[in-house]
Amino acid sequence: MLTHPIAAGRPSIAALRRVEFARLDDSGVAYLDYAGAALYGMSQLRTHTSQLSRGVFGNPHSEHGASRASTNAIASARRRVRAFFDADDNYDVVFTANATAAIKLVAESYPFGPGADLALTADNHNSINGLRELASRAGAGVTYLPLRDDLRLHHPEAQLANAGSPGLFAFPAQSNFSGVHHPQSLVRYAQELGWHVLLDAAAYVPSHALSLRACPADFVAVSFYKMFGYPTGVGALIARRDALASLRRPWFAGGTVEYASVQLGRHRLRADHEAFEDGTANYLDIAALEAGFDLLERASLDALTAHVRALTQELLERLSAIRHSNGQAAVRIYGPGDGDRRGGTVAFNVLDRFGVVIPYQLVEKRADAVRVHVRGGCFCNPGAAESAFRLDAERMAVCFDRLGGGFSIPRLQRCLGKATAAGALRASTGLATTSDDVSRLVDVVTSFL
Repeated sequence: MLTHPIAAGRPSIAALRRVEFARLDDSGVAYLDYAGAALYGMSQLRTHTSQLSRGVFGNPHSEHGASRASTNAIASARRRVRAFFDADDNYDVVFTANATAAIKLVAESYPFGPGADLALTADNHNSINGLRELASRAGAGVTYLPLRDDLRLHHPEAQLANAGSPGLFAFPAQSNFSGVHHPQSLVRYAQELGWHVLLDAAAYVPSHALSLRACPADFVAVSFYKMFGYPTGVGALIARRDALASLRRPWFAGGTVEYASVQLGRHRLRADHEAFEDGTANYLDIAALEAGFDLLERASLDALTAHVRALTQELLERLSAIRHSNGQAAVRIYGPGDGDRRGGTVAFNVLDRFGVVIPYQLVEKRADAVRVHVRGGCFCNPGAAESAFRLDAERMAVCFDRLGGGFSIPRLQRCLGKATAAGALRASTGLATTSDDVSRLVDVVTSFL
């Protein structure tokens, strides 16, 4: 197992694995799907169970003791989120169901229209891609910034400068497909051009620090289950207060208004986060966030970053070294083949001795049979997938039209032909990953030689 220097007084990553994630060894699982979800530590469950067993928590929209207990827990969690992201008083935290719900809050409320366009990177999760529907409906232009062959952005500053009338620019800090780290300097550059910036940080922050003083994005979307596994029903929109005030909510709901009148047809929204947290907050799960942040603090984010970087480098090197007897590479990695400016996510396909892609479903099934957990597909990121697989737009259009309502990845694969990949494997490392886990995945791949 790899170990790394850590802050004095903190347990090693290896020690945390033994104490917090012993169930992995007990069940024989090599978990390599941290980009899908982090794993919860046992201390999180114990702490939350203790909170619930000792406390009395009620709907926070009242002044009795149980209600105040929930209100206080939510306020404490809000402060912890701001502290973790190094956000000053210019930022507010809106709790949501997940990162997708946070993005949707911006999408439905942003004042798109002629003179306020949308710019996106081709590498984006579909939760960001969906912004284009609302922007187009409002008459805004939509521009995609293209990718290079290594799945990094192609001259993004020049592309953004010619992207239309400044409105909203959205991009991921880390690709959920390739693990690429896109330059955070784009945030200030876009703002200088007049754009608001929505940063999808869901894949980045589980193992990397994000300072909103250094990278002052207007809107940041996160899911806490991707950071520390539990709870699964809470995310956040971390927003600059002035940017939040620029949004125009298309409706109101319980908890978001100072008043609403049926007779007068009037309402007044509350200020700041209260205008965006619809209905009753998920107060019991929000109370569990503190234990998740405690786990990351015990690990030390610097040590976790180093741990993930080392394991990812090992994974890249070992996959790249696998060869067939004729010298043909057995693995095709999509995106950077080294650890420079990337996170712990590696997308790849296994090749036969003639260089033809072996369907990822076969590899995924064989891995699962030996309890090696990796993800297969396009990972809700069509732009990165199209670039990685060199998918031709005209041929894709023909296949989509031919498949119609009977779309599936295997049918798309048959339409595109064996020479074109229609999906990949994705292995991603995190707090509980070990070098043994990497070896077990390499063994699965080697079994196809």
